[in-house]
Amino acid sequence: MDNWTQEVQNPMQVTRATDYAVRIMVELASLPPGDKVQLNELIESTGVRGSFLSKVVQRLVHAGMVSSHRGTRGGFSMRVSGEEITLLDVIEAIEGPTQMNLCLGSGPGCERKSWCGVHPVWQKAQSAFVKELASVTIAHLAVETKVNVAKQQGAANQP
Repeated sequence: MDNWTQEVQNPMQVTRATDYAVRIMVELASLPPGDKVQLNELIESTGVRGSFLSKVVQRLVHAGMVSSHRGTRGGFSMRVSGEEITLLDVIEAIEGPTQMNLCLGSGPGCERKSWCGVHPVWQKAQSAFVKELASVTIAHLAVETKVNVAKQQGAANQP
């Protein structure tokens, strides 16, 4: 590995808010349809701090993915089926539109766009990235998570 790559401090990655939003959505999608989960249960099941979880859930409510129910029997639930929400939907609800580079936006962005040799590579990378994230539903991730947890618990119980 070259020295310059070892010095990189900030890898390209989703934000903590996005990671937590995905955790929250997967947890909610694992519930039976119509069931609600209270804030303290959601904190425990996702491992997200309460104050931060509340902010992330508010953004998911605003995006129309989660319903918030007040009162002693309140809590949070999926507003629409996890089959209708993709990983890309959740990411964009928190981060905004996916754009790997400034030149990929709809506006002018970069004066080099029309002749730059790298621009088509950015376009292909973005297209593949978005296609992959849009191909998986939150419901699928909830099922996969349940299966993986069961496998892990089964392995832990073996002598």
